[in-house]
Amino acid sequence: MSAPEITFDTPDPAPTRSRKPISLQARLMIAIIGFVALILTIIAIATATLLGGVLQDNLSARVVTSAQQLGGALLNAQYPGNAADVTAYDILQQRPTSAGILLVTQTNSLTASNTTGAYIDADGEVQRLTNEQVTQVIAATTGPATGTVAIEGLGEYRITTFRAGGDAGIAGLPLSDVNSTIEQMLITVALVTAGGLLVLAAVIALVIRAGLRPLRAVADTATRVAALPLDQGRVSIAERVPAAEADDRTEIGRVGAALNTLLDHVDTSLDARQANEERMRTFVADASHELRTPLASIRGYSELSLRDTTLSETSESALQRIQAQSLRMTTLVEDLLLLARLDEGQELVYGSVDLTRLALEAVGDARPAGPDHRWILDLAETPVVIAGDTARLHQVMANLLANARTHTPAGTEVTVGVALDGDRAVLRVHDDGPGIDPSIAEDLFERFARADRSRARKTGGTGLGLSIARAIVEAHHGTVSVRSVPGDTTFEVRLPAAPAAPSADAGAAAVAGASASAGTARGASAEGPPPVPPL
Repeated sequence: MSAPEITFDTPDPAPTRSRKPISLQARLMIAIIGFVALILTIIAIATATLLGGVLQDNLSARVVTSAQQLGGALLNAQYPGNAADVTAYDILQQRPTSAGILLVTQTNSLTASNTTGAYIDADGEVQRLTNEQVTQVIAATTGPATGTVAIEGLGEYRITTFRAGGDAGIAGLPLSDVNSTIEQMLITVALVTAGGLLVLAAVIALVIRAGLRPLRAVADTATRVAALPLDQGRVSIAERVPAAEADDRTEIGRVGAALNTLLDHVDTSLDARQANEERMRTFVADASHELRTPLASIRGYSELSLRDTTLSETSESALQRIQAQSLRMTTLVEDLLLLARLDEGQELVYGSVDLTRLALEAVGDARPAGPDHRWILDLAETPVVIAGDTARLHQVMANLLANARTHTPAGTEVTVGVALDGDRAVLRVHDDGPGIDPSIAEDLFERFARADRSRARKTGGTGLGLSIARAIVEAHHGTVSVRSVPGDTTFEVRLPAAPAAPSADAGAAAVAGASASAGTARGASAEGPPPVPPL
């Protein structure tokens, strides 16, 4: 028996958050101010080092001079009693000297050796050193050289040794004055540097902002052009970089001049594209219009020939095929002519349109054509009336229902809904069929688009039904969209819900007639629209 497999759930990695990019102006300011600050810091450190060295040398010279003076005092002093009784305290008391000086003496006699230490405080009073402090001073001396010692409770001192006959001494001066001078200098340099950097930052910001003004003008112009609808219709790009910001004698100005040249070329290309589209639209309209007459003749002659009782079975079948194909060709030509006229802004006759009544009529027409589907109405309790072309909006509904009927299997439930959503009238056609292949969903409303790869196709078609529906909806300033997953496909049409202004008696009569028809259709049930039994 095999051991059970153990799996461990690996936590999803934390999403990485992209950093906000730093602008060019900020990068330039950071680079310049940082470089200047680095230079000023190096100058300040070098100045402090040089000044500190000079002050240290001066202090060392003062220490040596003080040592010579104190050595002479120790040598020439006349004290009663044994020489071993002479102390550093006594020498500093007898010889006036500057505040802060330190003295350690080691006097010798025939019988004893005496080591003492004293210093003059900031008030000019002579103070004795403790034994520990004297030990620290002696331990820091290494021959006659000048050095530095840190004395507990007093701080750092610069010291040097000297000899006075058979006696020895150590003289020193505090480093506090030197350190204080260097500290004040560093503080002054830091304040001056900070103030200078602030002034430099303000000046650089103004200079860089003025220098980048042409680049911002280029970006603003490009942004405005990018917001223009350039994909269809007559488009004229009037946006240009101002001439003052497009001086080709500067580097950034050359960018603005190049953008203006590019926009000129694009504007010319858009005009040429629009002219080509208009020529193509005119050609399609003219060709479709001219083809209607021969197609009608073919259909008429085929119908007349089919009345001949002497036709053979083969001839009759051929004539029936000719008639069927002429009808299909006529439908295609009519659709192309309609699209061409819609592109030109024609073919719409505005009036008051009751979408609720149109939905009732469209479902009523779809039931005989699709008896193997279940047709359901989901209508608002009040009529939804908008301004539009009744015949064309009826064609939109008919095309959407024909699409649902053609591309779904038998038994599919198709629901037609009409409702108000704020200032929009919404028409929805929903089915629970197999859905639309995602690879063609984006191109579903294009001309001659086919959904053969996604739904079972029962009859041939021109591939213009949904494109005609979109053209009619957009001509009404509306939108049409589709959402589809297996078992849930919904085509949604949104139209402005503002009713048409009653500019003529015919418009008022149309509204009254539509409302009356809708009310009659609902009169069979007090709960809402009459149910349409599924087939």
